[in-house]
Amino acid sequence: METDEIAVSTVFVPPSVKDHHDELLSGKSYAHYSRIPEAITIRSPSSSDPGTPCVLGVDEAGRGPVIGPMVYGVYYLPVDIQQSLLADTYHFDDSKVLTPAIRANLTKAVCTNEHDLFKSSGWAIKSLSAQDIGAGMLRYGGSYNLNAQAIDATVELIRGVLERGVNVTEIYVDTIGKPEVYQKKLALIFPTIKITVEKKADSLFPCVSAASVVAKVTRDVSCEALLDAYTQQQAASSQDEHTTWGSGYPSDARCVEWLKSAIDPVWGFGNECRMSWGTVKDMLEQKDGPARRADWPDDADEENTRISQYFGANGTQAPKTEKDELRSWFGTRVGQEAF
Repeated sequence: METDEIAVSTVFVPPSVKDHHDELLSGKSYAHYSRIPEAITIRSPSSSDPGTPCVLGVDEAGRGPVIGPMVYGVYYLPVDIQQSLLADTYHFDDSKVLTPAIRANLTKAVCTNEHDLFKSSGWAIKSLSAQDIGAGMLRYGGSYNLNAQAIDATVELIRGVLERGVNVTEIYVDTIGKPEVYQKKLALIFPTIKITVEKKADSLFPCVSAASVVAKVTRDVSCEALLDAYTQQQAASSQDEHTTWGSGYPSDARCVEWLKSAIDPVWGFGNECRMSWGTVKDMLEQKDGPARRADWPDDADEENTRISQYFGANGTQAPKTEKDELRSWFGTRVGQEAF
């Protein structure tokens, strides 16, 4: 979010944020799909018509920041109008070379029914919350890393568009990692679709440029909403607050200053912060820093006994084997003489 240039929400708040405000503030990930545009005929179960051949682009916004969600976007439209509509008429480009105001106005046109963009194209986003990104990266020894989460988001969005009946015949993706590896993975999942994965695809293919724009605007407005919620909370508790976290990147001095001021000694940070980022972990683990250390027992610790052992707390011997444990679970066995 380029706060120095413009608050994007003053230009346009997309439905990908407006319709999911509660999910955003509560730290949940979510997906949003636009309606199918009138220019696209979908597959019909009652006929052999496959529907309008469409091209679909994929790109993301917010991979590197420590603040806010990572947003994946897809954008689709009929193959034969991709160049003329997106590049020649509306001048879509890599979102990073467009100003925030231009990005917001393009997204507004995509969502406004008097525009050709609204009538001819559809889009969707997957917002991966900072909370879920961090939880995923910290679980399973870090095996569910950011690349794995990104691929899952991409596959989910493509499947979502296909399940809505859109005849996607070509997919263009801005790569993460080696293009050939990523392309092979997607080709195995979608073997009937022509898939192209390239570096800088957002500046090469108009549909990827459009996907980058809707993803970027969704993220920028999401970050504004998260910062506004934080600021209101601080004001309500009469605490001092820094009113900006800048771009949200760890390299941004404004972001670092905000992080330092926002550390809660018990909870660390709120839903807006990626707890798995090195910047955050360093701050939380800093010796004599504002955060308090909590040590939790290890699952493998020998002192963490089975719950069944607590039933022997009155002096009786705990079951020695699993068979004994199951046999005595509902009480002590009695002989036939009891009956």
